[in-house]
Amino acid sequence: MTDKVINNGITQTSFHDNGDDLVIAHSQNVTSIIDANKAEYAQSDEHKRWSDHSFGNKVASIPLVVFQELEKQGITRGLTVIDMPRFKAWLNNPDNRAFRTRTGRI
Repeated sequence: MTDKVINNGITQTSFHDNGDDLVIAHSQNVTSIIDANKAEYAQSDEHKRWSDHSFGNKVASIPLVVFQELEKQGITRGLTVIDMPRFKAWLNNPDNRAFRTRTGRI
């Protein structure tokens, strides 16, 4: 049985080999991202139009490990969205609300 952990300061990758199976797990402490998202979401004005923002429309902060999962689903490649309709649907899904920084539908 072999265990190895690689930590790059943002994410942690763990490898566990028990002789028959190799398990690779990626993890990231996302507490600060989620807390910041909640604060931004609470401050957003739900009556303000999307075009009323002078510096663009930040709608989410998504941790790296989540982007890696979106890549496995074919929604992103690296940090680039390659399937915008599926990405919008993902952002609008209430299960992913913790990543949103603004009210409204995308």
